[in-house]
Amino acid sequence: MRFSIKTALALKRNYEHNKNMKAENPSHNSLKTELSQRLSALPLQQAIFPQSEPEIDNLIRKLEEINPNPRPLNFENQALLSGHWQLTYASNGTVVTRKFDTIPDWTGIKIKQVYQKLNCSDSGIVTSNNAKIELPLLGELKIQASGIWKCEEDELTALVSFDAFAFQATKPLNLPLGLPELKIPVIEALRNEAVWITSYLDEEIRVGRGKTGNLFLFRRE
Repeated sequence: MRFSIKTALALKRNYEHNKNMKAENPSHNSLKTELSQRLSALPLQQAIFPQSEPEIDNLIRKLEEINPNPRPLNFENQALLSGHWQLTYASNGTVVTRKFDTIPDWTGIKIKQVYQKLNCSDSGIVTSNNAKIELPLLGELKIQASGIWKCEEDELTALVSFDAFAFQATKPLNLPLGLPELKIPVIEALRNEAVWITSYLDEEIRVGRGKTGNLFLFRRE
């Protein structure tokens, strides 16, 4: 990825700011360490399904209070925001995991991974929300929702809408090959906007909240 001189200078200022913040807040690293340890001990099927963990929620809220980037959607934070983010915790699950929560364990159907790709552009922040699902005998299914974040003036809140959904069998019959992607566009009249607040952002971790206040913690890959 290539950056302009203006962007490079902004990234340097951002790096120095974050470095100073960490030096001034020794509890910052200890909070992240404790949070990482607790999440490591939590199985994925528990971490991203609708089953809140009060101690983890409390640690995330403490991190939000010392957010090193209080305006995460500002231009200067584009490089920090862009990239591949793995969902490691959701206090009340996600739209996908809440639906799968009612599926009996004996079916063998499991969500293997939920992640998000962000790319900043002139029109907003392009997003791709993805989930990989394991289907017994049939292999692996990838579900993708593509859309855009429209940033609000507070540079903290975004209105998110999706313009396409895609489905792809990436490992049919557990073979190392993928079938063509089935993409379904969403006409503009049917697109809904949802409020999304980025409440914490650093080089490794990002926290988001929906309109209900549920917590979503992502880790950069």
